[in-house]
Order: sequence, then structure tokens, then C-alpha cells
Amino acid sequence: MAKIEVDGSFSVDMFRRVFSFCLHQWKRQPILIPSMMLSMLLATVCDAFVPVYAGHLIDALQLGLRGKDAAFHAILMIFVLAMILVTFRYLALYLLNHSSTRIMPWIIEGAFARVQKFSTSWHNSNFAGSTVRKITRGVWAYDLLADTVLLGFFPAFVMLVSVTILMVCRWPLMGGLVAAGIVIFVSVSAAFVLRFIVPAARKANAADSRIGAVLTDAISCSAAVKAFAGEAREEERLAETAAVFRKLTFNTWNRSLIAGSTQTTMTALLQTGMAVFAVWLWLNGKASTGDVAYVLATFTLIQGYLREMATHFRNLQKSVNEMSDVAAIAMLPVEVCDIPSARPLITKAGAIRFENVRFRYAAGEKDIYENFSIDIAPGELVGLVGASGSGKSTFVKLLQRLYDVQEGRISIDGQDIASVTQESLRRAISLVPQEPVLFHRSLAENIAYARVNATREEIIAAAKQARAHDFIAHLPEGYETQVGERGAKISGGERQRVAIARAVLSDARILVFDEATSSLDSVSEALLQQALETIMRGRTTLFIAHRLSTLKVADRILVFDNGRVVEMGSHLELMARAGQYRRLFDVQTDGLAAQ
Repeated sequence: MAKIEVDGSFSVDMFRRVFSFCLHQWKRQPILIPSMMLSMLLATVCDAFVPVYAGHLIDALQLGLRGKDAAFHAILMIFVLAMILVTFRYLALYLLNHSSTRIMPWIIEGAFARVQKFSTSWHNSNFAGSTVRKITRGVWAYDLLADTVLLGFFPAFVMLVSVTILMVCRWPLMGGLVAAGIVIFVSVSAAFVLRFIVPAARKANAADSRIGAVLTDAISCSAAVKAFAGEAREEERLAETAAVFRKLTFNTWNRSLIAGSTQTTMTALLQTGMAVFAVWLWLNGKASTGDVAYVLATFTLIQGYLREMATHFRNLQKSVNEMSDVAAIAMLPVEVCDIPSARPLITKAGAIRFENVRFRYAAGEKDIYENFSIDIAPGELVGLVGASGSGKSTFVKLLQRLYDVQEGRISIDGQDIASVTQESLRRAISLVPQEPVLFHRSLAENIAYARVNATREEIIAAAKQARAHDFIAHLPEGYETQVGERGAKISGGERQRVAIARAVLSDARILVFDEATSSLDSVSEALLQQALETIMRGRTTLFIAHRLSTLKVADRILVFDNGRVVEMGSHLELMARAGQYRRLFDVQTDGLAAQ
């Protein structure tokens, strides 16, 4: 059974991170949030005074007809306070709804923008499904947190302070008893949540994210699952993950139950203490019947807020845990950033230069490149050859600035790519990967992704150059055909041709083909090779290829080995040598002949 690891760590830093994140959002609404809090403050203070007039009403009723004016005055005040309470509470809720429906889209947009800026290595190390789950869960958790803090804790704090002050002003000892009971209740509740419930809930949330990751991983790889009859294995894997989730969630809920029972016991003790003290004051002539009623009504009010406060603590714990991931995303450093003075890249010729570059993917790892230098002339067609891990793919990633080099400089037309905007850099380079990724959109939209303002005529012209127009035209919906997730509804060769059409439409000065013809049959490859000769004309082109026969037309071939260029020259020049390229070519030729 695979071991599933979950994170149960908790610290005050997590609360600080989440509330710092929320405070940043609230500062973007400098009028809305304070107005909401002021409305809730007024509503709560009115609520605190209702028991006072309830007590006056009881005393007035004891006077019989002599107290009718006082009774009517008390009733009127209770009604007025109730109307003010309803009005300002409605206003507070309206303002909070207005605020939250603004902030929640901001959180989604901000997290999405942040994730898009993260490095390739970050995306390679994080499940897409888990990331999406963290963002969406965090957004809804904000709604719960805002309700808990602004409509829960804030009015509860105002209420408890208000009734305590009223009690202290009337009976200092009673006020002290109420204050002590409230402080003990809040302290114990906070300790339960932070030390007893949160660690368990954190583990349950991690297991929940793991379920999303396992589901996404299996569903997105459904073709491989079916190909190897892996349905039962994937179901077993999900069952293992779900079992861990069930166990951890049950533990969290059970701890919440224990905390709730403890809090109920504490409120019962406070109720008993206040009732006994009020009766003692009445027996000693220090309190009227109305005063006793006021104390009991006040306790009923306090009990409601304390009971809700216990729920607020649990909701706070839940929302903070669920928001911690999206808050962490907002605070994660972006590894590759535009410098403040970055300017757009201006490409005219497409000259590429690597100067004394040293690079490794992570601290402590071996250098991929060390003192690496190479020049590629404008308009040159250069083949990149070498075994897996030799450094040719890293060459392209560094050129796109998916990573920053540790030392040295990479330039295009004399401009250091570290000093230009990443957007302009990547617009200047058009990449056709070995496994092209298409969006679940129409074929026209996928081709036009390289240039969103392209006309239909330009899209069709690009498709024709890439030898994609014929198969598109024969589809029932033509260019409006939806290709499915990652282009699953069309074949690998068709996806490749769409990706090449996208590159054609981009009209970039630098083209990069990473085994761009590997998914095509021999006839389609021959036709596309002819098209590529036209497409590459006048542009600087890098062609990564394992099938060496496709590089015969290259102006120059760079043979990589362990991050170094060990051979360089045209196909004929390299074949004339008894070097690594010749050996690789002979192995491939012998393999084809044997077939």
C-alpha cells in the first residue's frame, strides 16, 4: 500500500499569513469595510441595551397602574432598539455581501496570475488538480472567514464588552463575575481550536487536496489507464487515499465534538453563577425583581453570543486552514521576474549568443552548463543533437528564460534577455514542442492563440502552410471544431500540424522545433518538411531532433554531451569525421536497415 503523507503542521505564522492576506484585500475597500463595521457596531450596542429595558418593564409592571407610563416607555424603547438593530444589521450584511463578491474574484484572479508566473520547475512539482482545488477552496474559505470575523467575532466582542461594562456600572462584583466567565470561556475555546482541533483539521485538508490530485492524475491520464487495464489499480489507489481522508476527517470532527461539549458545560456554569449572584442581590435588597430579570435576559443574550463564538472559533480554524494555501501562493516568491527597468525585446535579425553561461536547475545539483558559449547567426538553421540529458532541451528553456542562469549572459540581437520583458521575449520565439498541448477550444482559436487578432484568412493561410487545412476542412464543423481536453479529439499528427500552424501565424523571428515531425507518418512528414523549408526561410531556427536524417538541410549541427558542444558542423562535415554524430547516424541507419 502506498504511503500517503499529509501535512499537519500549524503555527501562529499561518494565522498571521492568512490575516495579512485578508487585510491586504480589505485595504482595497477603505470605505466599504469601515462602513460595514460601524453598522454592525451600532446594531450590536442596541442589542446590548434591550435587557436593560426588559428589566425596567418588569419593575414597572410590579407598580401596577402607577407604572403604566414607565412600562409603555420601556416597550417603546425595546421597539426602537429592535428597529435600529434590524436596520443597521441589514446594512452591515448588504455591505459585506458587496465587499465579498468583489474580493472573491480578486483572489481567484490574483492566484491565477501568480501561478502563471511561477517557474516551470514549480509547475512540474505540483499537481494541477491540487493547485486548482487549493485556489477554489481558498476562495470559498474567504467568504466563511469574512463572515466569521466581521459578522461573528466583531459583534460578539462588542456585545460582551458592552454587557460587561453595563454590569460593572450597576454591580461591580457581578460585572467581575461576567468578565471572568467570558475570559475563561474565550481562552479555553481558543486553546481547544488552536492546539486540539487545528492540527487534525490541517491533516484532513491535506488529505482532501490529495484526493483531488489523485482524481485529476487518473482522469487526465485515462488513455494510459485504459491501455494498461489499470482501472482497478486506480480505484484501489483512490480508495487508499479516501480511507486516509475518512480517518483524518472523523478525528477532526470528533475533536470538534469534544470542544463543543466542554464549551456547553462552561456556559452552564456561568449561567448558574449569574443566577445565584442575582438571587443573592435580591435577597439582600440590592436588586429588584426587574434587575433579576435583566440579569437573566443578559445571560440569555451572552449565552447566544458565546455559543456562536464557539462556532466562530471552529469556522475560523476551518477557514484559516483552507485559506492558508491560497495565501501562501500569494506570498511565494516568483523565481523568474522582470527587472523594474525591463524593456520590450526588439528583434530584427534573430542573432543568439550564449556567453560563459553557468547553469544548474537547483542548488546542490550538478551544473548542466559551465562556462558555456555559442553564437548562432541570424537566419541560421541549427540542429541540436545529443542523448537525453545532454543539455539540448535546457538550451531552449534558457533561451525562453524559463530559468535564470547563475552566471554569464544570453542575448538576442545584442539584448540581454534578463533585461527585457518576458512577454516580449517569448513573443519573439515560437516553439513547436514534441507533444503539443491544445486548449479545449476550437481549432481556429488554438491556431490564433499565437496572434489573437488574426483574421480567418490569416488562420487558414497558416494552416495551409502547416499542411493542416485539408484535414480541418473535412471535419463537420471545420475550424470551429472543439478539439477536447489537451486536443484529445484529434490525432497526434493533427495536433502537431495545428501547433506548427500556430508557429507560422506567430511570425516570430526565432523558431524552435522540438521533434516537430515525430508524430507524423512518412508521407505527411515529407510534405511538412517541404513546408518547413518555406516557413524557416529568413528566420533563425533551432531544430531538436533524434531522427538525424531530418537535419541534412541544417546549416550547422551542434552535438551536445554532458552540457558541452563536443562537435559542430554541417551534416556532410560531421559525417566525414569518425565522431559521435557519425556513430549516432550509423546506429540509426543500421536500425532502419535491419527493419
